[in-house]
Amino acid sequence: MAAMTALTTLCPPPGPTTDIRWETVEATLGMPLPQDYKELAGRYGPGVFNGFVHVYHPHGATEYADLTGPMPGRIRAQLSKDRAQGTHPVPYDPETLFACAVTDNGEYLFWITDPAGDPDRWRIAVNQARGPDWFTYDGTLTAFLTAVLGGRIEVPLFPASLGGTPAGFAPAHPVPRQPGALPGPLAGHRPVDTGSIRSWARARGYDVPPRGRVPLEVREAWERRSPKG
Repeated sequence: MAAMTALTTLCPPPGPTTDIRWETVEATLGMPLPQDYKELAGRYGPGVFNGFVHVYHPHGATEYADLTGPMPGRIRAQLSKDRAQGTHPVPYDPETLFACAVTDNGEYLFWITDPAGDPDRWRIAVNQARGPDWFTYDGTLTAFLTAVLGGRIEVPLFPASLGGTPAGFAPAHPVPRQPGALPGPLAGHRPVDTGSIRSWARARGYDVPPRGRVPLEVREAWERRSPKG
């Protein structure tokens, strides 16, 4: 595929290909997947592009980075709620949106799964992390990543410097999952002080309540933070 060749030239994969049982993955999801994504996931494995775009993967390092994990369903449910309550506009039917990646800032990348039976024609949509704006790309996820990392398109929701730095990919390392642990962004981690998460989040512009449950996107962003951040 031309887009994959361009991406691997721009951003060399980290090592051997990942063996993925796509029949099982698609049966679990109840839908077919784009061929470009299958090649992308196999060539790169789970990880992050330019320290910013985390692509969901069938072998995700945590449940919350796993394509077959809880995140796509929860995000779709939140979009449906936003649309019904008028919290934020959603330009597409939430039932046609399937989250396939997330950024460090909390934007989600979606496949627009229309037509449902022809995944190679699916386009990419990106929503603003804490606002109403959306961006749509008329092409595959691989082509989108190549265009963004190569500086050929500028997504207003992303940092302007994203395409101006050398492209790179960092593999994600699996996080041990305790048998019977409750699913959650911090499953398998030792308990943390939510006050520390709130302070970290407010310093970075997140809207967090003074008490009660920390919003899921905030806890995800905190978990993905750099060791110094």
